[in-house]
Amino acid sequence: MAVLNKIRQRSFFLIIIIALALFAFVLADLFRSGGFSGSKAQKTIGEINGNEIRTQDFQKNLDQVSRGRNGMPAVNSVWDQMVEKELVGQQIEKAGITVDSEHLKGAIEKAYASDPTFQNENGVFDYSKVQSFVTEMKETNPQRYQSVWLGLEKDRLQAAASDIYFDMVKAGINFSNKEGEIAYNANNETLNLKYVQLPYTTIADSLVSVSKSDISSYIKSNKNQYMQDANVDLAYIKIDEVASLEDEQEISKGLKALIGDTVEYNNQINANDTIPGFASTTNVEEFVNANSSQKYNANFQFKNQLNKEVANNLFDAPIGKVYGPYKEGSFIKLSKLVAESKMPDSAKASHILIAWEGLRTAQEVTRTKEEAKALADSISNVVSKSKRKFAALAEAFSADKSNSAKGGDLGYFTPGRMVPAFNDYIFNGKKGDVGVVETQFGYHVIYVEDQKNIQKAVKIATITKAIEPSEKTIGDIYAKNSNLVQAAKSNGFSEAAKEAGFTVSPVNGVKELDENIPGAGQQRSIVRWAFNEDNKEGAIKSFEIPSGYFIAKIVRRNKKGLKSVESVSKEVISVLRKEKKAVLLKDKIKASDLESIAVSNGTKVKSASAVSLKSGSISGVGVEKKVVGAAFGLAEGKVSSPIVGDKGVYVVSVTSKTPAQKLASYKGIANKEASSNAAAAKNAIITALKSKAEIVDRRSDLY
Repeated sequence: MAVLNKIRQRSFFLIIIIALALFAFVLADLFRSGGFSGSKAQKTIGEINGNEIRTQDFQKNLDQVSRGRNGMPAVNSVWDQMVEKELVGQQIEKAGITVDSEHLKGAIEKAYASDPTFQNENGVFDYSKVQSFVTEMKETNPQRYQSVWLGLEKDRLQAAASDIYFDMVKAGINFSNKEGEIAYNANNETLNLKYVQLPYTTIADSLVSVSKSDISSYIKSNKNQYMQDANVDLAYIKIDEVASLEDEQEISKGLKALIGDTVEYNNQINANDTIPGFASTTNVEEFVNANSSQKYNANFQFKNQLNKEVANNLFDAPIGKVYGPYKEGSFIKLSKLVAESKMPDSAKASHILIAWEGLRTAQEVTRTKEEAKALADSISNVVSKSKRKFAALAEAFSADKSNSAKGGDLGYFTPGRMVPAFNDYIFNGKKGDVGVVETQFGYHVIYVEDQKNIQKAVKIATITKAIEPSEKTIGDIYAKNSNLVQAAKSNGFSEAAKEAGFTVSPVNGVKELDENIPGAGQQRSIVRWAFNEDNKEGAIKSFEIPSGYFIAKIVRRNKKGLKSVESVSKEVISVLRKEKKAVLLKDKIKASDLESIAVSNGTKVKSASAVSLKSGSISGVGVEKKVVGAAFGLAEGKVSSPIVGDKGVYVVSVTSKTPAQKLASYKGIANKEASSNAAAAKNAIITALKSKAEIVDRRSDLY
């Protein structure tokens, strides 16, 4: 009682302490879940030049696009659309573009011109039908009018304003007659030249040093080429959850137990009962379906269609022989020879399909099944007496419109291509047979026109078991994964992997909105973990993936901005080596004529013909646009200065030029160039607007 009394006396302080503890708990959870930015993302997923994109609107669009499957491709697509729409909308507002009812009318016609609902009796769009439709909707379903149609009108008006904006931009893209002539000449003017090439490969890499400061200076001078979004470099160990050799042996053991008969006590007769095994069962199909992961296949097969191991052991064996267990791919199998026959490897047949009311093949058919059978039998009798009438009867009666006009001709086909009853009649019968067969499509009047290459075929019954890890193996793999994670944290990632016999693989440049991880597949959770600021460089975690476990380590966080020297060194070293080799090669060129340059450098003068500015290619070398461009600027017979190309340093001389044939006017070419550039203008504008915009993106807080 004394203790309770003291608690009552200090109740105010206890309330304060509990409140502070709860506040700390909530605050910690807030920061763990993305802090206040994560909370803000619940309301606004982004901002474009200060204008908010509401999360509710974004999710609504996403649901329409993905139908509830919010994968990152859909998320990114909807984001791009909404950003583009907002950026263009801001430009429309700045330009003072307004749209009215006439624009709306034109936009609706553009969107719904092919909709039969809004077409007159001549199949022409009629706006009055749209007006009637909207009026009726407004009166009979005002909620749908408010939630759907008004939104569509708004979207159509925005689309109309967007079209006006882009049309204004395109109107400013023009090509003059002279520009058309230049474009024409670039495609059609050619030249012949002689050249000396001093390849970069003639100087060893070891003779050219590239320092870290050289690389740093280069990427700073080419910032646009080496900018990056924030990304993470990962390393991973993959543990596949696969069956062990012991698992395979257990599966084989289980299949072996199915071969012979078993004796079980039968409570109904109070005595032992013998259960037939695979070898002695009289109902093979039922036995296979009861014990196999794959259904019984009743088709006959030729020797070349069988697994080689099965063919060698069962094809010429006595009926009833069992072979196996044997391994085939990811399965353990047990096979039995059920039957053998002689049959063609291909056959040609025609059919007349007689459907009855209720079948999916029956279109406007009212006959009963009994009436269909009577009709099929009647046609069969007629055809049996005169096969020449088959084609005309097929065209008149067959429900299979894919071939009725061709007299029901199905052409040649191999066994197993048709449904079982149809297949069996054709391949178990003989050439010239006519009969009626029932399938799920109706009654078929079949005429077997031809059979080719009749040979032995067998029916093999196979019990199949997938090779899967046992519960024990799954437990062992889980333990191995747990132990490896602990070892990696204690002894080092690479060391632990090596000790356990695994390989460490890198995954570099993972971006915040990526979804697929090479080696793991679609694993958004791994990306979110990698970008969680609570997880520092060196953090290690195991993730369950469909194939097993994926143990990831955060190797490096790369901030948004200029790429590091280390990340681009391989690429930049190659560029800088060429530049330095070019200087050395240019120093080797002392003479002013091609023959002397070639002799002094131990090479030969080469020729190239029909070189065009458009292709930029030199025969014997490949694409060298800088060299070709320089050559087109030379006068005939003049020797160029050394030209630094992609594959070496060149000196060229133009031997002759073939000018393009003159045209009376180049306006058509100018118009074509203008049209081509106008078509690309929209994407160019969007790219430019994005590069200049202030964009706040909170997608990663929610998806």
